[in-house]
Amino acid sequence: MIDKLMAFSIKNKLIIALFVLALIAWGSYSIKKIPIDAVPDITNNQVQILTQSPTLAAQEVEQFITFPLEIAMSNLPDVVEIRSISRFGLSVITVVFEEDVNIYLARQLISEQLKTAENDIPEGFGKPELAPITTGLGEVYQYILHTTPEYDSVYTDMDLRSINDWLVIRQLAGTKGVIEVSSWGGHLKQYEVAVNPEKLNSLNLTIAEVFAALENNNENTGGSYIEKQHNAYFIRGEGLVKSISDIEKIVVKTANNIPILIRDVAVVQYGSATRFGAVTWNGKGEVVAGQALMLKGENSYSVVQAVKERVEQIKKSLPEGVIIEPYIDRSELIDRAIGTVSKNLIEGGLIVIFILVVLLGNFRGGLIVASVIPLSMLFALCMMNMFGISANLMSLGAIDFGLIVDGAVIIVESIVHRLFVLHNNKTLTVKQMDTHVHESSVKIRSSAAFGEIIILIVYLPILALVGIEGKMFGPMAQTVSFAILGALILSLTYVPMMCALFLKKEVRQTISIADKIIDKLQKVYLPVLKFSLKNRMAVLIAVLILFGAGLFTFSRLGGEFIPTLDEGDFALHQILPPGSSLSQSVEVSGQIQKILLENFPEIDKVVTKMGTAEIPTDPMPLEVGDIMVKMKPRSEWRYQNREDMFEAMEASLSVIAGVNFEFTQPIQMRFNELISGVREDIAVKIYGENLDILFQKGKEAEKIIANIDGSGDVKVEQIVGLPQIVVRYDRNKIAKHGLNIKEVNDLLRSAFAGKKAGIVIEGEKRFDLVIRLQDKFRHDIENVRNLYLTLPSGSQIPLDEVAYIGYEEAPMQISREDTKRRITVGVNARNRDIESLVGEIQEKLETQLNLPAGYFIEYGGQFENLIEAKSRLLIAVPAALMLILLLLFFTFGSFKQALLIFTAIPLSAIGGIYALWLRDMPFSISAGIGFIALFGVAVLNGIVLIGYFNELKQEGMTNLYDRIMEGTKVRLRPVLMTASVAALGFLPMALSSTAGGEVQKPLATVVIGGLITATILTLVILPILYSFLENFKFKQSKKPLTLALIFTVALGHQSFAQTKTIGIDEAVELAFQNHPSMKTATLEIEKQQQLEKATFNPGKTSISYGRGEFNGKTGDSQWQISQDFRFPSVYSSQKKLEKSKTNLSEEFLNISKNDLERQVRIKYVKLLFAFEDLKLFNELQEGYSEFAAIARKRYDVGETNLLELTVAESKVQRVTIERQQSEATIDALQNDLKILLNSDVSLMVDTTKTMKLGLEFEEGNSTVANPMVQYYRQTITVAENNYRLKKADRMPDFSIGYLNQEIFHQGGHQAVKAGIKIPIFDRSNKGKINAAKLEVQISQSRLEQTQLELESKLNQKMLTYHKKRMLVEYYEKTGSELSNRMINFSKKSYKNGEIGYVEYISSLDQAVTLKQEYITSLSEYNLLVIDIKNLLGAYN
Repeated sequence: MIDKLMAFSIKNKLIIALFVLALIAWGSYSIKKIPIDAVPDITNNQVQILTQSPTLAAQEVEQFITFPLEIAMSNLPDVVEIRSISRFGLSVITVVFEEDVNIYLARQLISEQLKTAENDIPEGFGKPELAPITTGLGEVYQYILHTTPEYDSVYTDMDLRSINDWLVIRQLAGTKGVIEVSSWGGHLKQYEVAVNPEKLNSLNLTIAEVFAALENNNENTGGSYIEKQHNAYFIRGEGLVKSISDIEKIVVKTANNIPILIRDVAVVQYGSATRFGAVTWNGKGEVVAGQALMLKGENSYSVVQAVKERVEQIKKSLPEGVIIEPYIDRSELIDRAIGTVSKNLIEGGLIVIFILVVLLGNFRGGLIVASVIPLSMLFALCMMNMFGISANLMSLGAIDFGLIVDGAVIIVESIVHRLFVLHNNKTLTVKQMDTHVHESSVKIRSSAAFGEIIILIVYLPILALVGIEGKMFGPMAQTVSFAILGALILSLTYVPMMCALFLKKEVRQTISIADKIIDKLQKVYLPVLKFSLKNRMAVLIAVLILFGAGLFTFSRLGGEFIPTLDEGDFALHQILPPGSSLSQSVEVSGQIQKILLENFPEIDKVVTKMGTAEIPTDPMPLEVGDIMVKMKPRSEWRYQNREDMFEAMEASLSVIAGVNFEFTQPIQMRFNELISGVREDIAVKIYGENLDILFQKGKEAEKIIANIDGSGDVKVEQIVGLPQIVVRYDRNKIAKHGLNIKEVNDLLRSAFAGKKAGIVIEGEKRFDLVIRLQDKFRHDIENVRNLYLTLPSGSQIPLDEVAYIGYEEAPMQISREDTKRRITVGVNARNRDIESLVGEIQEKLETQLNLPAGYFIEYGGQFENLIEAKSRLLIAVPAALMLILLLLFFTFGSFKQALLIFTAIPLSAIGGIYALWLRDMPFSISAGIGFIALFGVAVLNGIVLIGYFNELKQEGMTNLYDRIMEGTKVRLRPVLMTASVAALGFLPMALSSTAGGEVQKPLATVVIGGLITATILTLVILPILYSFLENFKFKQSKKPLTLALIFTVALGHQSFAQTKTIGIDEAVELAFQNHPSMKTATLEIEKQQQLEKATFNPGKTSISYGRGEFNGKTGDSQWQISQDFRFPSVYSSQKKLEKSKTNLSEEFLNISKNDLERQVRIKYVKLLFAFEDLKLFNELQEGYSEFAAIARKRYDVGETNLLELTVAESKVQRVTIERQQSEATIDALQNDLKILLNSDVSLMVDTTKTMKLGLEFEEGNSTVANPMVQYYRQTITVAENNYRLKKADRMPDFSIGYLNQEIFHQGGHQAVKAGIKIPIFDRSNKGKINAAKLEVQISQSRLEQTQLELESKLNQKMLTYHKKRMLVEYYEKTGSELSNRMINFSKKSYKNGEIGYVEYISSLDQAVTLKQEYITSLSEYNLLVIDIKNLLGAYN
């Protein structure tokens, strides 16, 4: 097929050219449509549940909101993890699902659970909502809204917040790809009714009355319409307040016919909601910020561009003096990352082209190979767009054009080489050139394809990676696979066509630069090889020592998950002491911003976000802030790297006392938090119940970790220390004054937090109307104590009369994971790999940190990801190695040579390890992927070398030394070319210092270092190992293998003769006698029969005797006997029930028999046809042995070549292996049959004739007779009898008795007693009767279900049966005779020399295939007959 494809391509050049043009057009289209991002989105599959309850403390949030929601979510399917944060006024629950769960299905499942869970949340405590469908890459565009200096006094931050909410966000809404736009900072405008409590008290009013007045005087209505003549007049009542003046005029109460208005007891003004967040900018004070959140799965670059276009439109509608300014623009990072990839790819491509042109020695050939690079890249982009893979740093970061063009290099090199060898100093015609290109391409096509396929295969295990590393490196493997696949297709079509079209027809060989380079290299290499061959053992020992040292070095490298991407911008955390106010956080953030801007000219702008946003997907307390530092281009930096900049910033900020800092990057921070719930690289999680103990142990762990080298930004999660004013009610006093806590709480909430009484509409804007105390009455604890309560009598008392009011420390935040409380100690790695750092942390904590019983530690963050990724790589890497070894074995047909070439892998690993060590890089998943790619490339050199050694051997070069020297000399050029283009293609990535280079460096470093050692050592070590392999050969007997085979078969028959031969029916009977299941079922029947005899059971007879003062002090005695009896129908019903159970046991025995007979017959048939296979292999072995003997004679007399003899002997060996496998199958089946028959005697099936079972089947036959149907039919009878027994239990019971009594020493006083027991209280019996009646219906339903299932199976089996029967009849009538005729004719023709060995083998294989198909079809036919009879109950 490949030959025809190449011939078609060379002959139809125009068609191939059109296809290439189509590829270019498709690729150009895909470039515009393909999603673009900086890095893959590695956020796990999660849904966040947000509940805001501004008045609740952390304890109440956990108890009344978080806990019920967690319990409801824990019952969802496919949930991986549930974690939550409960803090003042906010609950955030993150539910992580399996990756294959559709996010919309997950949200639907959670929404359904929320409806149930909401009932467990008290009214007014908040309503759970789902966070937007976004990810760690979702914050694509963040901006601030501020004023120009001259307008600072014109607009307040409340005005800016209103502009943002009602102008900016509304216009950004609906932008393609934007799921939500969230506000942050500023004051949220409200209409505030600020009540004066003194005026309220003086007028004997309450806040509740004011609230009711506001609520009842702010609404519109309609009164339908009135028809008048031809018009309809609609009635509309307008009562909504529209201004502060309208609110002031609302009547609260009328006293002495004088209305008391709102303005009499309160000040109506513009107020703001309680703030939980703020934003500052460049040390200039507060501003308002917004962030556009991208919908999960959208194209980041396109979304950002759409947002920026919309922002430009918004700028035109902003009020004069108001500016919208972005401070995080994802497209900038994308441009830098894609720029890095493009630069590396272009530079790598130019290097590869240069090497190809130089080493090929043919300029036009080099250009043809070079043209494959952009075309294969276009093909990869097309496939990426088709499969929805985004173009990013990782997906494009592993493309090495040296690997991609390997197949094209092989083909072009072969064509050019043959041109110079066969047609030097000639001028070829177009037809001659086409013929030459076709012949050269066809000869080398397998090597060209193999080079590409082996690279493809080693990338396949990477696709098996899941989790974060799967999302990170899966697109990389797919992209590389697409590029190599495209290059493979092009090398088999486009490259031959271009060679035939553009290579010079005038062939003139001259000494090129490549020849001179290779000559010089050979002068260095060949003496080294000669020395190595003379000192083989010494060289091998040196390499083993080097390999051992490499393994030791690898164990000391350390490890990290993925090298941190340099995003170009920084993110800092400012952490103030617990309980710090928002205004304090704002003040400190201003100081930090000024210090940073003054000391670091590299900074462009600084924005600090404190607390939480309107949509709290990233919840922070008031004392914590995210400082986003937007940096200028790297060329303007004074510091070499990010770590140095962090240290300098930390030193400058140390002047601010009481503030802690953490240093990270925006995307890195968001990924860490969403994936593992923490922002740091390493999370030490301590689990327990008591928050105080957790915090104490967390602080102890912090001290231990802080003293470890490489640990930076050690921070304990602040879960305690929040100052609270606690109002603890005295229930005795509450009861004394006739109050209830709900009303008191409502007053407390309204007075200080405020209570929404309605809305005020300004055009399209809507603002809350809120009532609360005036500001001066809610500043101090005394204001709380002096809050007056109105008693039922009308009098008033202060709140502290009925409650304790004081300061207390309370939980600041309660974190939970998998429904357990925990505290986190966060650690960022500084100038040290994560793996070794965590190892030391674990060691120190285990020895120095004492935890109470029930408390334990887990480790998360990037370390957790690293461990999971390593465990998966332990599967992926061996899988890649096994695939390589298997492919080598299939290629060379020799396990020894496959292992020989496989040695290139450890040789290449040496270089990869030392390259990482020299560059001071830890092992990371990027490096691990580099090793996988390296192993695939490394074996190609061995293939080139060993393949040529074998070719020289077949051509008659028997001297081993000469063969090695000649082979290495000729193959030095392709070996160096393959290795150099692959290694140097990665060089720009290894040296890259631009954005994203950190992720590519380990991968490129491993490949380059590994290929250097693999190439050098392959050219030296591989010839040494090959010499050892060729010198040590097993001596083989020259006698034909037929004698050994006949001897083996004879032994087999001898052993079979010692066994007992039985037929299939006899085997079934033997199984019925011996199998334990038969004995068990029979005993069950006997047991049930004994129970049947015990149905009449009136109970025990009661006999009693007594002596005492029954009738006087003189004493007397009495004795009596009595017996109880059930109603007669009970005994008859019980008899019927037990009888039906006995019948049920008999039906179960029939089921067991039917199933056992099926198993025995199947095993018997399989064993019988296994002997048929053995018989066929014996015949085939005899035929091939005869073929080998003839081939040996022909070779000895010189009539044939060594290839025919080799093929003949390999066929004999293959058939021998297959026959041995067949014998092993027979042994296993015999053992299985022996176990089924439970026999100590070895049994043998009757192999004297081929079995073909018959089937008598008529239309309309069904599974009615199937024992399973009979069994379920009998269960109905059992259920009906049980129902009758339950009904009979309602009948009365009887008792009779006899009494003999002695009175005053005079005997003979006798009496007979009779009684009846009537079931008056019979409710329980009614329930049992109804249950028994339902059991009858259930049994009937089971019977119907069973019949349907059995009929369905029968129909399927019958359909297959008819097909198999026709196939068997064909083989019986035609196929068998045809195969025998082919065997006889081919043997005769080959002996007479009429056909060659190729035709003979082909004919013999076809004939054997026919026989094998007949045996397989007949076996499957018999098994179908057995299954059908089993379904019909024919074996019952």
